Amino acid sequence: MDFIFIEEMRVEAHVGIYAREKAAPQTLDISLTFGVSDEAARDDDIAKTIDYAVVIERIRRELAERHFNLLETLGEYVIGLMLDEFGAPWVKISIAKIGIARGVKRVGVQIERSRSPL
Repeated sequence: MDFIFIEEMRVEAHVGIYAREKAAPQTLDISLTFGVSDEAARDDDIAKTIDYAVVIERIRRELAERHFNLLETLGEYVIGLMLDEFGAPWVKISIAKIGIARGVKRVGVQIERSRSPL
């Protein structure tokens, strides 16, 4: 298995439980690593892998249209997209709110999941 990573992608998203967080979107910093077949590298064929440009666009679109109370729920949603719709066998995501608390640079979660064996 090979891995594709997207690091420090900035995304505007509606996430949070406090009134100030529900009033306007927040900038999130998302890093995502996902497994792909090594067949694409052998054949030099984009059709045999997951196109990171499509993943980035899809995540931005989905997060612009939804509200999540928790970063954990948002992370599970993105992982579900990667496992179920993009067919990744393994996904790790890190999501951080930037400057959300005084004197704290970032607050976030990391989640790692793989496909259930059939």
